[in-house]
Amino acid sequence: MLGIHDLPLFIVSGLLLNIAPGPDSLLIMTRSASQGWRAGSAAALGIGTGTLVHVLAAALGLSALLSASAAAFALVKYAGAAYLAYIGFSMLRAGRQQAEVRPGELARLSRRRIYMQGLLTNVLNPKVALFFLAFVPQFIDADAPHKAWAFIVLGLVFDFNGMLWCHALALFTGLASRRVRLSGVWTAWLKRGIGALFVGLGLRLAWNR
Repeated sequence: MLGIHDLPLFIVSGLLLNIAPGPDSLLIMTRSASQGWRAGSAAALGIGTGTLVHVLAAALGLSALLSASAAAFALVKYAGAAYLAYIGFSMLRAGRQQAEVRPGELARLSRRRIYMQGLLTNVLNPKVALFFLAFVPQFIDADAPHKAWAFIVLGLVFDFNGMLWCHALALFTGLASRRVRLSGVWTAWLKRGIGALFVGLGLRLAWNR
């Protein structure tokens, strides 16, 4: 009706892309493991909101501007890299503090703050914007009468499927963390390791051409 074709292939491809590990999955698993599956779901909702921002931006042509302007792309890229590195250094600091105190004494992040982390992690990643610009149009007919609406519909389908996976990941990680109780020292080193991964992701995003 809107000029969309090969919808089943789009759904399967989108699920496979969502399952591929990245900063979003890492954030969900980290929050679920440390504060339970509800915290992971809060991160997932923030990521889903960020995806909607990218979908609307691409449908309105802002992603095309981002891909055409080197200055705009660099600005968003470095902002995203800085934010990922900030999350990483925060977790490294939390791991160092936890090694010095009893488990449970660390301040827990509110779900609103976790939601904002998920939102900013996704929105400040220019690769997500360029992904939608490159991937979604392949499933829209060249002569479709309402390309923007077709883009939005496909984006909503992608985001809905992604939310199913993200919430399943949050639930699985939260339940698994209950069964596998780690000591304070191991938890501290785990946070340090994940924090180092986030710093590495930020540096990789900043240095990628």
